[in-house]
Amino acid sequence: MNERGDDYVPVLVVGGSLVGLSASVFLGRLGIRHRVVERHAATSAHPRGRGNNMRTMELFRTAGLEPQIRKAAATLSKNHGILQVDTLRGGSRRWLSARITGRPPEADLCSTIRCACSQNDLEPVLLQGARNLGGDVRFSTELLSFTQDAHGVRAVVQARDSGEVSTVAADYLFAADGPRSPVRQRLGIEHSGSGDLFHNISITFRSKLLREVAGEQLFVVCYVTDPDGEGVLLPVDNEEQWVFHLPWFPERGQTLDHFTDDRCVEHIRAAAGVRDLDVEVTGKAPWHAADRVANSYRDGRVFLMGDSAHEMPPTGAFGSNTGIQDAHNLAWKIAAVLRGWADPALLDSYEAERRPVAQATSARATEQAAREQHPGYTARSASNEATDLMTTALGYRYASAAVIGAPADEPLIPDRLRLSAEPGTRAPHMWVARNGATVSTIDLYERSFVLLCERPGWRAAARSVGAKLDVPLDSYTVGSGAGYDLDTGDGPEWSSVHGTTPEGAVLVRPDGFVAWRTDDEPSDMERSLSDVLLRILGR
Repeated sequence: MNERGDDYVPVLVVGGSLVGLSASVFLGRLGIRHRVVERHAATSAHPRGRGNNMRTMELFRTAGLEPQIRKAAATLSKNHGILQVDTLRGGSRRWLSARITGRPPEADLCSTIRCACSQNDLEPVLLQGARNLGGDVRFSTELLSFTQDAHGVRAVVQARDSGEVSTVAADYLFAADGPRSPVRQRLGIEHSGSGDLFHNISITFRSKLLREVAGEQLFVVCYVTDPDGEGVLLPVDNEEQWVFHLPWFPERGQTLDHFTDDRCVEHIRAAAGVRDLDVEVTGKAPWHAADRVANSYRDGRVFLMGDSAHEMPPTGAFGSNTGIQDAHNLAWKIAAVLRGWADPALLDSYEAERRPVAQATSARATEQAAREQHPGYTARSASNEATDLMTTALGYRYASAAVIGAPADEPLIPDRLRLSAEPGTRAPHMWVARNGATVSTIDLYERSFVLLCERPGWRAAARSVGAKLDVPLDSYTVGSGAGYDLDTGDGPEWSSVHGTTPEGAVLVRPDGFVAWRTDDEPSDMERSLSDVLLRILGR
């Protein structure tokens, strides 16, 4: 093996799947040079992880990738709902989650709506987006080892095709290397949680006749409860390509060799209720549903995100979404530190914010598995009460040093969705006119802090403070009429939506979460705003 000297990137991302590629996109949008190394030769070929919730789609919209993602997801754009059947051909049928027949429930709360885009279709879009933004993404490249000190990280990587070994120096390392994360294991970080919940074999197959058997209603997921055909059916192209998740019980002595093609074909036929259904198995892959959250998200200059930091069952479609939002939370903080407008102490807020979210979200996903009676999961019964899935996806709140004024007695996920600009929550969505174009207020939050206000004195103070502290800080006056930077038109008053007064102001972080809110117009606006920013940035 050949060795060559160190090269340098500010951020090294280990793992080039959904979360690693999303991290590359978010870092690229912020102008942070980085490299992604992925041991596999290409993006995922297996259709899985298709649920992209409204918060994740907001992030991709702001990053400019929503049109490409919607195009990649066009095949499943009319599929909605979770169906439960005895078999597809006969017995009882009921909807576990409603089909969306009209306006989606999140349409008034978000800048965009959820999207069913399978991982094998989404990853190429993220890869192209990352590379268009200057991301150095290298497949067939494996991390062999790493060391770190107070000044940075030194990683040894190997090109798997040539065997060439090289050393990369970085300021920070992001570990997005999956549930069996070698990085986490080398750091000795343990998990907490219930552990393994259930196991499945994911079978890809072709069947031309199954479309007719499945019926005209296009579902996203179908649970089959008949014992001979128990499992989960998912359409891939709504015609002849399908995925079936077949329960696997290793604790009963079942090995992967147990799932021969013939056995899988007979199981799928039983699920369909058609003994001679045409079934051609094209692939098989095991997967495990678990409830685990890492006890720490950080060791020095190394950060965990995605499945390396948390595992949760697929019910509710929270796993990859939580990981993508991890990457978004960390990207702006790393950019702030690397550019010198934040103290490294800001990075402590990553674990303080994201780990509790993962714990609460994993618990909710586990609860949903019980409520839906997910095939193969028999560990416990569901409770009578649970927070609705949209509140879990969109309503979580942060309490850290990077938020000022977060209510100390509020639950991390409220019992009902309230997005009224409380510090620590995702800022409210409003449609406004800006420079002749209609935009969402969510679209404004990415590369800088943003101060929303009605009085021009706040805007002037923000411009002065941003310049004096060398912090990117944009400010917009908001109101009804052409005299405001953001015109609300006939919509609701911005101050009522944001829980403040016309004299007040709301400071939003680059990740779209409210950092601070005031009802007053202090005599020294600059000093008030400067003190707030310095506290948030750890300076």
